[in-house]
Amino acid sequence: MIDMHAHWRPAELADALRARTREPRIVRNQDGVEVLKSPRMSEEALTSAFDQVDFHLGRMDRQAVRMSVLSLLGSFCWIESQPLEVSARLCQIVNDRLSAICQEHPGRFAAYAALPLTDMSASAAELERALGLPGMIGAQLPGNAFLTRRDAEAMRPLLDVANRHGARPGDAFPRVTGDTDNARRRNGTLDMQASLSSVMVTLCLTDYLASYPDAMIHVHNLGGNIPYEVERMDHRSLLDTPDEELPSSRFRKARVYVDCNSFGPRAIEAAVALYGADRIVCGTDGTEFGCDWTRKALAEAQIGQEAREQILNGNAAAMLARVARTAQREGAAA
Repeated sequence: MIDMHAHWRPAELADALRARTREPRIVRNQDGVEVLKSPRMSEEALTSAFDQVDFHLGRMDRQAVRMSVLSLLGSFCWIESQPLEVSARLCQIVNDRLSAICQEHPGRFAAYAALPLTDMSASAAELERALGLPGMIGAQLPGNAFLTRRDAEAMRPLLDVANRHGARPGDAFPRVTGDTDNARRRNGTLDMQASLSSVMVTLCLTDYLASYPDAMIHVHNLGGNIPYEVERMDHRSLLDTPDEELPSSRFRKARVYVDCNSFGPRAIEAAVALYGADRIVCGTDGTEFGCDWTRKALAEAQIGQEAREQILNGNAAAMLARVARTAQREGAAA
């Protein structure tokens, strides 16, 4: 398996979190245990908040994951929303460490960069820098940035960089506070999936990506609920705009990849029927439970062995090879 959706929890940011005076930050709870506190998440013990590379490699070996593509865990993405004088330094720390991990363990890791998103010029400059580092293949971007075509216009400087490098910009940010009933269910499922559905409509049903033929886009979690909702979209399209190409056809043709993180066999079957097996990659959130879940879902999905192998390995291998070829050409030109 190549795992395209493996979150990394960076120990290098611990001191920055301890120094903060407001959440998210690291504090000691009433039992004296250091915890990560965030306004939208329950307290997380620091002992479980950071991955050690050797531990991660052991999990990969046990689960026959030959490569993981690392990206910053959502609870740490606050660094990207800080003022530039704070976020630029912290994002560089993250990206330099991710690249170092890739160099220390050749062939086992690649990574998406973190970017200082409050300043788009600085973000583009950091993406340009990061893509010059070994192992960096793109950037993780918030799904909220692509909810509508108008929202997505602000992201064009990053797509320009990604297009030049043949790279992938790649999460939706929670909108429900922790004191809401069923906050985790609402954040992690309802709101996130609805946001990702809107992202797919922006990317696939508009011409936004027309200017970026060499950029590869990877959306988490089967692209939201689109595989389940597309039949209703087609129905509404036939009623409202019968002369337009059906949404199902446009989703199928779009140059957008999705991962199957956290979904079961029936959802994977629906996604294969809509997008095609060649547009789906593996995702596990970088955990042993997630890896077991994804493997079991793929084993039970009625999609055929060829499609299963494409999703487990073939599609991601082709994507990563394409990024490597682009880097080689740029190196030769330099």
